[in-house]
Amino acid sequence: MEITFEYWNKLATQTVFISSLLGGFSILVIANLLISDLNTRLSKYIMVFATLAASLFLVSIFAWTSVMMMTTDGYPNKVVSSDLTFHRTLGAFTFLFGIISLIAMISSVGWTKSKKMGRITTIVGVLSLFLILLTMFKA
Repeated sequence: MEITFEYWNKLATQTVFISSLLGGFSILVIANLLISDLNTRLSKYIMVFATLAASLFLVSIFAWTSVMMMTTDGYPNKVVSSDLTFHRTLGAFTFLFGIISLIAMISSVGWTKSKKMGRITTIVGVLSLFLILLTMFKA
């Protein structure tokens, strides 16, 4: 069964919205780390995870925006399903790896306070990633 352009358009719209929110959150973390006095190895890893997440979500936004544009009535060029493959694949992978980077960042933050908090945030992060992946691939 072939998925309709209408479905791809709605999926792209929702993914752009979610990527925008998550990317904005990642950029907020980057901004807070830039103005903080933390200069530990762990804070640098958190900065890397946040930057990676923000960048991946940004790529996802543009990839899914292309899908949205190509599946909207009035698009100036003739589009067939195979024309969407590159943008869909790029958007899906960058969205998935953006989520993984975001979860890694969230899991790492607790370690800046204490070992106990680090363990808790790591467990919550791993559980969150598992549940997110379960819902993404079970649908």
